[in-house]
Amino acid sequence: MRFLPISKKDQTSPDAPEVKRLSRDCKATVKLGAFSRGGKTRGEHKASDHDFGGTEHYIPCGILDEETAQLSVTFGSSAKTSDFIVDTLAAWWQGLRVKEQSAIDRVQLKMDNGPESSGRRTQFLHRMVQLVDTIGKPFQLLYYPPYHSKYNPIERCWGILELH
Repeated sequence: MRFLPISKKDQTSPDAPEVKRLSRDCKATVKLGAFSRGGKTRGEHKASDHDFGGTEHYIPCGILDEETAQLSVTFGSSAKTSDFIVDTLAAWWQGLRVKEQSAIDRVQLKMDNGPESSGRRTQFLHRMVQLVDTIGKPFQLLYYPPYHSKYNPIERCWGILELH
């Protein structure tokens, strides 16, 4: 099987409004609590200077609409799994207005080829087929090569969010 670069696959009608271009990525587990800034906080509360003992943690999964630059972030509390990723995509779809849904003929989804969303992962592909059958719109999965996920547009969003 021959793999074409994402740039060649993405050139199919770049201005076509009926193709929704998305960029998706999940990040590592984030601990919640009063951590960071050397024990200082902007408010009245004192922050811990170490992140030991935090019991709450969440996994952020983001979807970036490349046309509108709208970022949607879903937080999961269990693990970064194929089911979590597809559930995030389903929630994104449900968040669209009916008019927006009907204007879309196809969805291009750019993502890294991580273990939970690999094109060889049967659970991920099974759930994606279920999603496509449910919404009635095809998804084109565009994978970045190993060690090239930094070119995924959503990666720029994570750096900005980490500053906050």
